[in-house]
Amino acid sequence: MHTMWKGTISFGLVNIPVKMHAATENKDIKLRQLHKECQSPIKYEKTCPVCDKEVENDDIVKAYEYAKNKFVILEEEELKALRKEQEDKSVEIVDFVDLEEIDPIYFEKTYFLSPNEGGGKAYGLLRSALTDTGKIGIAKMIIRSKEQLAVIRVYKNTLVAETIHYPDEVRDVQDVPNVPDEVKTDEKELETAKMLVEQLTTEFTPEKYTDEYRTALMELIEEKKNNKDYTAAAPAPEGKPAPDAATNLMDALQASLDRAKKDKPKPSQPKSKTKEKTVKKKKAAT
Repeated sequence: MHTMWKGTISFGLVNIPVKMHAATENKDIKLRQLHKECQSPIKYEKTCPVCDKEVENDDIVKAYEYAKNKFVILEEEELKALRKEQEDKSVEIVDFVDLEEIDPIYFEKTYFLSPNEGGGKAYGLLRSALTDTGKIGIAKMIIRSKEQLAVIRVYKNTLVAETIHYPDEVRDVQDVPNVPDEVKTDEKELETAKMLVEQLTTEFTPEKYTDEYRTALMELIEEKKNNKDYTAAAPAPEGKPAPDAATNLMDALQASLDRAKKDKPKPSQPKSKTKEKTVKKKKAAT
């Protein structure tokens, strides 16, 4: 299992070297978007709408939008300095509470914790203490440069760190629209509903629940693939070679020559002999 983080768990004066591993994975089926005409994958480019051009990563800065179209720019050095202050912090358990006191709305993502070198005994000590007391630890930890609030608890025989939302990240339930305060319930309807709940009550067996949509989608994909109902992206056209300096110079010279020819005044036509004779006759007559 891939190790994504190494550090220590501390409670009191006890320090436990641990490794952290992702406990869950997203198994959503990712679908690509293709150009309908040629079945080529669509590319997404970062562009500036004002300059009307593609922007490279080196030309992008981070900023906080504190009002509509008003930003505070944060330099990368400033962000690195803030992260540096947090780098040496471990998973520090600050309180122990009962798991039942935390509503599931707070829970976010779960990570397995395994003992690092020399941490087996202390790891087992914390695991036994949590199991015997029925408590969980509330801790602060740094994951991907972000300070997280987390729960340290026992899952089967393994310690897990479960990130939880800060209170200000959970929206106020009072803002939910159209929730009735009280509803007058018919006694017979309520008893029937309670009987139905009791009838459907069972032990939680996670293996019995499956993602039926994902299964059906994969079956459809396999069926189409087996029937050779698939496509391949058209090869991207080779880009034209960049013209060298000599080519650029020749193009410029030719364009200049063409323009000069166009702008040059046409030479005056010589007078015809007939016209000259007419002029001479007029002079003789005078």
